Amino acid sequence: MESFLNISESLYNWLTALASILYLITIFFMIVLIILENRLPVKTISWILVLLLLPVLGIILYLFFGIDYRKRKLFSRKELKDLRRLERFSRVQLKYFPDDSFFDDPDVLAKKNIMTLLLNNNKALLSKHNHVEILNNGKPTFESIIESMENAREHIHLEYYIYSDDKVGNRIKEVLIRKVLKGVQVRFIYDAVGSWGLSRKFIRDLRKAGVEVYPFHPVKFPLLASKINYRNHRKIVVVDGKVGYVGGVNIADRYAEGHPKIGFWRDTHLKLQGDAVHSLQAVFLTDWFFSSKKIVQGNIYFPKHEIAENHLVQIAASGPDSDWASIMQAYFTAIATAKDHVYISTPYFIPNESIVTALKSAAMSGVDVRIILPSRSDVGIYLWSSHSYVEKLLESGVKVYFYEKGLNHGKVMMVDSVFSTVGTANMDVRSFDQNFEINALIYDKEITKKLEADFHEDLNDSKYISLSEFKKRPAIRKVKESFSRILSPLL
Repeated sequence: MESFLNISESLYNWLTALASILYLITIFFMIVLIILENRLPVKTISWILVLLLLPVLGIILYLFFGIDYRKRKLFSRKELKDLRRLERFSRVQLKYFPDDSFFDDPDVLAKKNIMTLLLNNNKALLSKHNHVEILNNGKPTFESIIESMENAREHIHLEYYIYSDDKVGNRIKEVLIRKVLKGVQVRFIYDAVGSWGLSRKFIRDLRKAGVEVYPFHPVKFPLLASKINYRNHRKIVVVDGKVGYVGGVNIADRYAEGHPKIGFWRDTHLKLQGDAVHSLQAVFLTDWFFSSKKIVQGNIYFPKHEIAENHLVQIAASGPDSDWASIMQAYFTAIATAKDHVYISTPYFIPNESIVTALKSAAMSGVDVRIILPSRSDVGIYLWSSHSYVEKLLESGVKVYFYEKGLNHGKVMMVDSVFSTVGTANMDVRSFDQNFEINALIYDKEITKKLEADFHEDLNDSKYISLSEFKKRPAIRKVKESFSRILSPLL
């Protein structure tokens, strides 16, 4: 018996030693793999620390979230003739762009570098004949979207990161079913992770009525590791190719009624009419092809517009399939070239070093830089990580405000009362590198000044944070911020 126990103990010790050796070999090769990917040094170091400090769990986290597929094309666009047509238009526009007669306002002309950047890095067509309407918060956004859907004659296209099976979600579902039964084509893309709670019955009801529904990048083990990291964060609605919506509002009750813990939910969305809708349509049809493998094209989806207004708009889309982080580059250029002021509102602020440097440099150059950040959040680690950047920003002269009425979920930036952008991209590394995002960039004093007026209203619901006050925050909060900051490149 004693001999058997000795053998068992020896076998246990041998297996333990073997497991430890295999684990160390695995960690070694994973670290080598991370280094060979040539990422940003801070992200490389962060993942190495996760592997070393979190045994086993670190490996799981890396397999699920760390593998970088950005340089690999997730899908081909070569079969999309309409998209190629818009790309040809953008190349022609870039060729003749030096003709400044395109611009009615010399102040708008001063932002030409942003337009040129997006034509080069995103083939983002600049459209002149547009009407832009600002929709503040969920309730007016939903009412406007539903009204446009009710008036649809040809097609309704919608694409959402979060679509909830709740009151507003079911209200829109009823409209979609009613319209498809009347002969309107309805196509719906939902993100497989963001809309995780969408029931099979909900989808089945839509499909049974005739709505074409597809998840974006469905997560199915064992492919989970390569897909969970690249989510479709876009919010797009296109009706008849004439009316489009884009911004921060997802389809969920909390956007209209508030969050049960945080309270009021502040957000910004846009209704677009005019040539810019063609660009929204092109992005949707690209994502539709990726999700459904179906090619949808034809002039019916890109009708001619007769819009009297001349709001100058570019639609920029970026994602892990992009050659360039186009929206991040547009943010950087807008901040770096600002002359008078930069106003930013973002719910998740985990910027890369380029954006941080641009903000600090602008403030130290005499530009009035103001940022509204959340005082509380639906994701705690994002809040602490966001606040970890505040002290250095304050030291450089950036004015920081914490929104106290609830959660300000809008993704908005205004520069010099001339340029503004509203969309889905947060000022964080996930939006810059890993998510599929879309923003409307507006070169117009009227619209930008309206957004700036809304921003000043939000300042009234926010608390200005001085450097001396911020330095007095509790030690435990500083610890949370510091540890969250270490993990921030991985969020």
